Amino acid sequence: MFGALLRSPVAQASLALGARPAWRGFATGAGKRVAVVLAGCGVYDGAEITEATACLVHLSRARAEVRCFAPDKPQMHAVDHTMGTEHTETRNVLKESARIARGAVVPLADLKAADFDAVVFPGGFGAAKNLSSWAVDGTRCSVDADVVRVIKDFHSSSKVLGMCCIAPTLAAKVLGKVTVTVGQEEGDAWPYAGTAGQISSLGATHVKTTISEICVDKENKLVTSPAYMYDGRPHEIFDNVGQMIGGVLELA
Repeated sequence: MFGALLRSPVAQASLALGARPAWRGFATGAGKRVAVVLAGCGVYDGAEITEATACLVHLSRARAEVRCFAPDKPQMHAVDHTMGTEHTETRNVLKESARIARGAVVPLADLKAADFDAVVFPGGFGAAKNLSSWAVDGTRCSVDADVVRVIKDFHSSSKVLGMCCIAPTLAAKVLGKVTVTVGQEEGDAWPYAGTAGQISSLGATHVKTTISEICVDKENKLVTSPAYMYDGRPHEIFDNVGQMIGGVLELA
């Protein structure tokens, strides 16, 4: 049956060399306009897939108009997710992000705050490897120039920013005096708990939260949640990302 589907005219057309989908949003209607910034595909070298898809599902349910963006550049590296070891090939962040966005992804260079009510950054190591060098350099990291521009533009325009998992480090690095969460500051269920102290060293305020809580910095219109900073079950992460999205839409 699956073979028959692959042989169908529609499938053959989509698999043709050079074929790519026309732009489409994930949801339409009278809802808010939200940009989602992806960092590849896969927890160890790109966007965390559960978090990214949770953002899209919750935004769709709220009838937001969604457009996905990603940097058009090589990834820091590619990781074999079965072994945790590096691949030898080079991969492109935009092209890998297209796997999550079903092909509908736009270069981050094209993202303008004037076109949207909010921007959301899912987590995953891609946020710390492709959007910044946090995974290697910690608080001394560099941040992708377009990521810096987008964060500053949305912030200065009083537009809402949403971030989960490791992504709040981007706000702490770029904006400094903001209030964010990456969960708890210690505990076996929080394998990246040391990140909280690093965020504080940048001049930001860290708020301890559980996996069922979010942090809302109303002054800076910044909503953050721990997501997979917690060693939780997929439904817990999905629900926590949903809380973050709800907070974003409430402020937008």
